[in-house]
Amino acid sequence: MGKVYDIAIIGGGAAGLYAAAALSSYKKEKGGIEAILLEKMHRCGLKIGITGKGRCNLTNTKPWNEFATHIHPKNVFLKNAFYASSNTAVMENFERMGLPLVVERGDRVFPQSMKALDVVSTLERHILQGGVQLRKNAEVSSLEKGADGVFSIICSDGFECSAKKVIVATGGLSYQTTGSSGDGYAFAKGLGHKITPLFPSLTALKPKNYKEEFYGISLKNVSVQLAVNGDVVQEEFGDLDFTNGGIEGPIGFKVSRKGVHSIINGQKVELRLDMKPAVSLEQLAKRIEREAAEIKGDKLKGILPKLLPAKLVKLFIEGNNGLSMTNLAQKLKCWVFPINDYVGYERCVVTAGGVSLQEVSQKTMESKLVPGLYFAGEVLDLDGDTGGYNLQIAFSTGALAAQSAAASLTR
Repeated sequence: MGKVYDIAIIGGGAAGLYAAAALSSYKKEKGGIEAILLEKMHRCGLKIGITGKGRCNLTNTKPWNEFATHIHPKNVFLKNAFYASSNTAVMENFERMGLPLVVERGDRVFPQSMKALDVVSTLERHILQGGVQLRKNAEVSSLEKGADGVFSIICSDGFECSAKKVIVATGGLSYQTTGSSGDGYAFAKGLGHKITPLFPSLTALKPKNYKEEFYGISLKNVSVQLAVNGDVVQEEFGDLDFTNGGIEGPIGFKVSRKGVHSIINGQKVELRLDMKPAVSLEQLAKRIEREAAEIKGDKLKGILPKLLPAKLVKLFIEGNNGLSMTNLAQKLKCWVFPINDYVGYERCVVTAGGVSLQEVSQKTMESKLVPGLYFAGEVLDLDGDTGGYNLQIAFSTGALAAQSAAASLTR
């Protein structure tokens, strides 16, 4: 059935491209490996092209002990891959490939050009220079393993090939227009793997009775608590955005994973926004009392513009029933937004859930059920917070899968 490759990579997103780049480097050093990368879309890395608002926050500089706290649901699974191809190593690798990088606020790493597609072109150039075949518009419709241990691959355009090793790096379900339509889950399931329940993460949470007047408002240095069935389960500090999708931005995204999961499970979810996290309730109450003493007329309407952005004053009054000078400080420290919905895969940043980590070796990314089958990136039940964590997961697991597959062939 067509040409027999040593290694076939299915999916030309972040994990697949980086896996192919690792194979290109391996070929240069040791040679003798024939590999092919199959991408279903007309271009590789379409999702990379829209990350970081088109700038691509490709990783961050945090050490493992800090980095690990942002990985879900089982960060220890990533540890081997991270140390084999760490954020520092990824940065050095991109620099070697000719892509200068810069570090911005929050330890976030971007291409110096601030163009996400430069990341894609750099990887593609390195792949082709290393002799890995790249085939686009090649949507894999069938992946099977024969009795001889060789995988057969059939594409919808009629292309067929075989491979001794296969790396599935097909992504998740987020931003399906970029090609992430869940193909890898079907391949994995067809080969006997369990798929843990999937749900959108790093997405907007939709408050009940959300109004258009909120759209476009951004808040800096605020605090938000996620409460589930009345209990606070997560608290974050930083920047928050109100968009046409709901509440998002850096800290909105951080709490969205638990928020979405709780909504799916039928639990009561609410966000509690602290507009003045730098001061205690008592300190805020004293400030309000002091400033209100100088206001003539309606003290509540007179003081709110001093405490809130102008666009939020009317919305704050409408969103806090029984608001008065007596409870103003308390309401500013705890503005409650009941959450009843969320934005789905059409706009979420990453898919939570995926191929069960119990069935994949964290030392090699190889399937424990199907020898010669490897997984990398978002297709795994592994995801991270916003801030370069998910692309680093893709790069680390992609590199480890490629290196492990190549090493098993040479053995």
